[in-house]
Amino acid sequence: MMLHIPSVLSREQVREMRAQLAAADWVDGRTSVGAQGAQVKQNRQLREDSPLALALGQQVLDALAASPLFFAAALPLRTTPPLFNCYAGGEQYGDHVDGSLRRLPLAAGGGWLRTDVSSTLFLSDPDQYDGGELVVLDAYGSHTVKLPAGDLIVYPSTSVHHVAPVTRGARMAAFFWSQSMVRDDARRAMLLELDQNIQHLRARLGDCAELVSLTGHYHNLLRQWSEV
Repeated sequence: MMLHIPSVLSREQVREMRAQLAAADWVDGRTSVGAQGAQVKQNRQLREDSPLALALGQQVLDALAASPLFFAAALPLRTTPPLFNCYAGGEQYGDHVDGSLRRLPLAAGGGWLRTDVSSTLFLSDPDQYDGGELVVLDAYGSHTVKLPAGDLIVYPSTSVHHVAPVTRGARMAAFFWSQSMVRDDARRAMLLELDQNIQHLRARLGDCAELVSLTGHYHNLLRQWSEV
């Protein structure tokens, strides 16, 4: 399941974040991947433990906490501290699959996190750069994503994906992973559809016996499928 979540960050938040990132010290993006990923990754990142990355990452986490749609789609048990990257001058990231496990820093609780849901939060508007599309491959073909700054795309971490070369301007983004309370992507998709239909029906009809029943089915399925 891929889902576009608009306006996770406001335009003002994006402007302030981008101004800070423009003056940041970037390092080789290959420092955060394994040997296979390093062969196809060409970009720059903020150091994961830099004060700027930690401060901006907390802003992103606060915004996610205020997004009911992100919660409904990802059903996050834990989420990694967001990382920040920049592509320019032909930089790209070839076909790859995100690692299945990520080690959390001690400040975020330590231990390991299973990557079920991958997320990219765009911080540059589409007209600020050429190329740089996120392309996600699945059984239904390839899906090209290039969103307005402040918008988020979530997709299964099991997906093969790549970032196309940036041939003009610079593409900045935050990216992170979530371990979901529901491991299976198909079940998460069913729960999201059920949740959204319940919300729409409640807005149109108000609460009624049928909606109480549907809500009960949602929670009973979540109770059956969750791993908490």
